[in-house]
Amino acid sequence: MKRSERKVAYYSMEIGLEPSIPTYSGGLGVLAGDTIRSFADLKVPVVAVSLISEKGYFYQKLNNVGEQTEEPVYWNPQDLLELLPEKVSVNIEGREVYIQAWQYTVEGVSGSQVPVLFLDTNIPENDQEARTLTTYLYGGDLTYRLAQEIILGIGGFRMLQKLGYTGIKKYHMNEGHSSLLALEMLRQLKEKREHSEKGQDLWDIEEVRTRCVFTTHTPVPAGHDQFSYTIVEKVLGEFIPWEVLKKLGGQEFLNMTLLALNLSRYVNGVARKHGEISRKMFPGYPIDSITNGVHVCNWTSSSFYRLYERYIQGWCNDPFALRYSLAIPREEIWEAHMESKRKMIDFVNQNTNAGMSYHHLTIGFARRSTAYKRVDLIFTDLQRLASISNKVGKIQLVFAGKAHPSDSRGKELIKKVFQHARELKDSIKIAYLENYNIRTAKFLTSGVDLWLNTPKRPMEASGTSGMKVVMNGIPNFSILDGWWLEGHIEGITGWSIGSRGIENQGDQDERDARELYEKLEEVIVPQFYYEREKWIDVMRHSIAVNGSFFNTHRMVYEYTVNAYFL
Repeated sequence: MKRSERKVAYYSMEIGLEPSIPTYSGGLGVLAGDTIRSFADLKVPVVAVSLISEKGYFYQKLNNVGEQTEEPVYWNPQDLLELLPEKVSVNIEGREVYIQAWQYTVEGVSGSQVPVLFLDTNIPENDQEARTLTTYLYGGDLTYRLAQEIILGIGGFRMLQKLGYTGIKKYHMNEGHSSLLALEMLRQLKEKREHSEKGQDLWDIEEVRTRCVFTTHTPVPAGHDQFSYTIVEKVLGEFIPWEVLKKLGGQEFLNMTLLALNLSRYVNGVARKHGEISRKMFPGYPIDSITNGVHVCNWTSSSFYRLYERYIQGWCNDPFALRYSLAIPREEIWEAHMESKRKMIDFVNQNTNAGMSYHHLTIGFARRSTAYKRVDLIFTDLQRLASISNKVGKIQLVFAGKAHPSDSRGKELIKKVFQHARELKDSIKIAYLENYNIRTAKFLTSGVDLWLNTPKRPMEASGTSGMKVVMNGIPNFSILDGWWLEGHIEGITGWSIGSRGIENQGDQDERDARELYEKLEEVIVPQFYYEREKWIDVMRHSIAVNGSFFNTHRMVYEYTVNAYFL
């Protein structure tokens, strides 16, 4: 496909395509990578734009008590990407900063391709400080962050023009980091109108809105990027008149979410509940919802891939066909699971020396380590947890996840897991895998027996880790928030913790912990050990009900119909 034939530009600060390209920090980037794969599979004419993140997010090191330290990630873009000759520039802090682009091509099952552009300022034309602006993903202070968003939004918009992507009809901003592209579009439209439509309103906001699509991913106000106008003046300058910018982006601060809301015709949250919360957070804005998904082939283990190939023709490009998994014999589901589980247990034991068993109920928890995700909820009552393992059936726990370098509470939570592992060593084997990445995630999301997710309601916008496991027949045991409000059928697709609609009550931790232990003790552990056929039926329904729906093929179809080609 010619560059001029591409119709949609997809912008994301991070994109996770493969472990050897560390241009992602977690769920947002991995979701972007899965989305791009589905674009390619479904022949959607897209080009994607991100940053090169030359030293990644960070490499997590954990010592024997769980103290996290961060190191750079070293990789060579030349080994994996193609350097394009074209360059553009943006003005940052009063000087020109030049940008080049590297291209990675994602190929779909049909042979259709999606080019992914990674913007890079580490070139000789720039001064030393400017050369570091695309070094670290989410690195540095607010000045550094705003500079990165100028490069992604304004620089990314100019790069597509320079490369000849002249047919773009929709610009999709995956989170607010790229919102400045809409300002660049507004500025360019004004320049055109100055020459052709004297006396007209030169700020054609409605035209910009028809071209922009915005997806918001966070349900809490603190998660939205905002910058003081002191920083904006220093870094961006008066890019457009201040009164216009403040009308669009906020009077007190430049709020990137508000900017995107005001300059986008179609806006969505990433789950039904998140759409509802976003409408309350930003009243007056028509915010739709398109629930996230995962790429089925990317997250299906080799054993389940072979099983689906045998029983469900065409499933990889038609995930809705996974509903036929209910007809796959139980023993073959279990054999495929145990093959993946043995690989995962071997991986855990080799990396942690935990001595885990193939035969014990293995519970996985892998999320960013931050307070609201409550990694420590399962450790609320150590005596009761030990009793369940000793008297009802052996359980073992596998954890993974990074804390943001400045999140001291998140770092302390990792140390608490290590501490509880020592306290419970005679009853429960517990492992914490360092430097959680796509490779490690593929072991965990295909090999555990049960996926645990315990965020504080209503702070889970969507959550995609639990979607990954259902592709491999693994049930979820989760707080009713985010996507699980839509995917949960009690005892059929997994089990819930807490009730629907109960949010932020003072005793939430206590109530959730109590229900977690009750269901482990009375339902989940006994069923795993003594009612294997019922357990496998839950596995089959996880695939048939949730795997067939919570995938990026369905999600991309919804974006195409609702947002791109209206």
